[in-house]
Amino acid sequence: MLGIVIPAHNEEQLIRGCLSSVRIASQHPALMGEPVETIVVLDDCTDATGILASSCGAMTVTIRARNVGVARAVGAKALLARGARWLAFTDADTLVSEDWLAAQLSLQTDVVCGTVSVLDWSPHGSHAALLEAHFRETYFDCESHRHVHGANLGVSAAAYLRVGGFRHLACSEDVALVNALVDAGCSVSWTSLPRVVTSARTDARARGGFAGALLNAVAQRLAESTGAAMRPAIAGG
Repeated sequence: MLGIVIPAHNEEQLIRGCLSSVRIASQHPALMGEPVETIVVLDDCTDATGILASSCGAMTVTIRARNVGVARAVGAKALLARGARWLAFTDADTLVSEDWLAAQLSLQTDVVCGTVSVLDWSPHGSHAALLEAHFRETYFDCESHRHVHGANLGVSAAAYLRVGGFRHLACSEDVALVNALVDAGCSVSWTSLPRVVTSARTDARARGGFAGALLNAVAQRLAESTGAAMRPAIAGG
């Protein structure tokens, strides 16, 4: 059995789209009919995320941690108890491609670290074009990258258990896990093959996560442009 873990905090606007994409990926012919179970970890949700997730056929578990490391660990533990041999992780504001799971498994490594893409930068309003340009210039969406995203991560059950799973970190729990897996000698694919599209949201769920990085990038670009405007021109001749 394959398991998919999705942490969620008040994601009623996006959870159905995420789960629809996950359902399609779970039915890919390359999986040869192997069962896939999805669990949404409801972390201090006060909206209809849980009701919507259940209506989409996902299992749910409720916690009150407001901690993405705890949420991913709880979801992984539940799926391992049900016999999952492979754990795939994504986020509630993310859409996975139809071959997402199949692509992870095709690489035949202990760990798969995928990239992310963003199609809609409009949440950043007047800064959307600035941020899109920054992302294109600085983000390496290619093979042999070194990005780690909880929105596009896969790991074998054996490797996950070998390193003790996710640490209970409020952010960078995905980086800590991958570092532990690398230190343990696990084989890792740094690949752009499993595709996901994530949001450019401005309301970060985890401080220090992808949304926070985007906001920091905007601030950096604005500071650079302001500094350039203030520097005196150098006279020629």
